[in-house]
Amino acid sequence: MEKAPLTNVLLDDEPRRLRAKDRLYVICQSGAWLFFLGLQVFLVFTFPTKDAAPRNLLCSCSIITEVIMLGWLITHFTRPVVAPWGWKTLGWRALLPRILAVSAVQALVWSLIGYGYPYFVVRMPWTGSVSLWVAFAFSWVNGLVLFSGWWCVYFFYHLFDRYNRLQIDQLSLATHAKEAELRALKSQVNPHFIFNSLNSLRALIEEDPIRARQAVTQLANLLRYSLQSGQLETVPFEDELRVVNDYLALEQVRHEERLRLRLDIAPETLQLPIPPMLLQTLVENAVKYGISMRAEGGEIAIIARRESGSLRLQVTNPGALENTGRGDRGMRGGSGASTGLGLANAANRLRLLFGDQASLNLRTGSPGNVVAEAIIPLPVSHA
Repeated sequence: MEKAPLTNVLLDDEPRRLRAKDRLYVICQSGAWLFFLGLQVFLVFTFPTKDAAPRNLLCSCSIITEVIMLGWLITHFTRPVVAPWGWKTLGWRALLPRILAVSAVQALVWSLIGYGYPYFVVRMPWTGSVSLWVAFAFSWVNGLVLFSGWWCVYFFYHLFDRYNRLQIDQLSLATHAKEAELRALKSQVNPHFIFNSLNSLRALIEEDPIRARQAVTQLANLLRYSLQSGQLETVPFEDELRVVNDYLALEQVRHEERLRLRLDIAPETLQLPIPPMLLQTLVENAVKYGISMRAEGGEIAIIARRESGSLRLQVTNPGALENTGRGDRGMRGGSGASTGLGLANAANRLRLLFGDQASLNLRTGSPGNVVAEAIIPLPVSHA
C-alpha cells in the first residue's frame, strides 16, 4: 500500500497558523497587562500611605488603570509600526540597541501622557513626597525597563517561531531529498532488471518459438509489475515472489538444468510488505554470481521467516565471497561496500524506507554457499 508523502504532513495551513499566532498574541498581551494592573492595585490597597484616604486610594487606582491601558495601547500600536523594519530577522546583537531606542521613545510617551494629562490638563494637585519632575524621570526609567522587557519577550517568541519554521523547512528539504533519492534508486533498478530479462528472451526466440511466446508473456508481466511497483514503497511479499518466479523461468531458458530452485516460505510471510524489486535483486545477484560463473550451475534457495517483528529474507547460492571480490561485508543501511549496483541500491532503499533497523548483509553460509540476508522491520499493523 502506497504511503502518503511526508511532505503532505509538513505542509501546514498558513492562514490557520497566522490566526493561531494572532490569538496567542491577544491572550498574552491582554493577560500580561491585566496582571500588571491587578498587581499595582493590590500594592496600593495593601501598602497605603499614612495619610491616604479612601477617596485618594480610588483616585490612585483610576490613574493606575489609565496608565496601564495607555501602556497596552502603546505596545499594541507600536508593533505594526516596527513590523516593516524587518527586526524579526535580526540577531540579538543588532536587535538590543533597537529595542532600547524604541523602548525609550515609548517610555517617554507613556510618562508624558501619564503625568501630563492628570497634572497639567486636569490640574490635579501633586501630593508626592518628591517633586513632579523627579517622579516623571522615575516613571520614564520604569517605563524603559517595562517596554524593553515586553520587546524582549515579543522577539524571543518570534525567534523561537523562526527556529521552528527553519527546522520544519529543513525536515521538508530532507524529505524531498529522500523521495528524490528513492526515485533515483528505483530508476536504476528497473533498467538493470529489464536488460537481463531481454538477454534471456533473445536467446530463446530462435530455439523455441512457442516457449518464446510464453516468455514474452512472462516478460510482459515483469514489465507491468516493474512499472506499477515503481509508484509504491512496499508491496506484498507474495507479489514479489510471483515476479521472481517469472524471472527465474526466463533465466532457466538460458541455464536449463544448471539452475535449480528451492523455496522455503513460511505461509504467514506472504502478505508482509517488502520494497518492490528487493527479492528480484537478490535473486538476480545469486544467478549472476552463483549460477552463471559455475559450469555445473547450482541451487538457489529462497527462505522467508517472520521473526521478532521483522521479515527475515534469505537468498542462498553456490559460490564463495572471495571469488567475487566482494568480501564478507554487511551493508547495513547501505554503509557497507558492494561491487553490485543492484545490491547497493537495495541496501540504500532499505535505509531510506526503514532506517537503521533494516539491514542487508552478504555473508558466507554453509561451505560452498553465499547468503544474502535482508532484515525488514514490519509496520505496526503487521507486527
